[in-house]
Amino acid sequence: MPIRHILCACLMSLLPIAAAGAPAECSVSSGTSPVALLELYTSEGCSSCPPADRWLSGLAAKGVNSERVVPLALHVDYWDYIGWRDRFAQPEFSERQRQMARLGNSTVVYTPQVMLNGRDFRNWRNSGHFERELAATNNSAAQATIRLTLKQPRLGTLDVSIAAQNTQEGNHALFFALYENNLTSVVKRGENAGSILHHDFVVRKWLGPFALNGKSPTSWRHEIKLDKEWNPESLGLAAFVQNTATGEVLQAVSRPLCTT
Repeated sequence: MPIRHILCACLMSLLPIAAAGAPAECSVSSGTSPVALLELYTSEGCSSCPPADRWLSGLAAKGVNSERVVPLALHVDYWDYIGWRDRFAQPEFSERQRQMARLGNSTVVYTPQVMLNGRDFRNWRNSGHFERELAATNNSAAQATIRLTLKQPRLGTLDVSIAAQNTQEGNHALFFALYENNLTSVVKRGENAGSILHHDFVVRKWLGPFALNGKSPTSWRHEIKLDKEWNPESLGLAAFVQNTATGEVLQAVSRPLCTT
């Protein structure tokens, strides 16, 4: 079981005079074992997707927390034409799904699709099989490290610092995604007409790939503009290191934004 250290320090309390008005800062670091990356490709226009959305939302209640898996819901846009435009869908998520399919020697994309560590995982409904796959990841040795540091959002901007390093040869890159929980949609048309859909881990912004410098530590700093419609209390940030040639995910981390 990976052990990660989550720190949150308010600079105002440490330096009450010199740092007056400084934003809170919080961070998360990967541990000695990998955390799995789980990508759910979904759509509000797909009648088969709500059960998968509920499954994703219910992982934490089953003890599958961020120390074991980083879940992300990527809403695709290729079902928008059948009657309902998914407001969370982005073309780049559809392209990401196609790219991952190509890396897996497949020409087929579908919803709902679960990818675990960059691989198509069709048996996600089987809790025993899912647990075994997670355990296999969590009980192995980490081949990459990530440290993610966030400052409290200020004036609609999130300041992010990331440091990453991998121990494998090959082409590796860092990706990070801003996600939002506690979202609800009232669907009025299409296959889910009349339904109220609830979503968590919905990716709002996707950034990357950022190439890693071989086995040397690599650092980035990035400012993310936050949309006024997004609720900071429900936002979080995830980051992961992936082999860009094979799709294999080496490490992942996530944490909520520090808002107080």
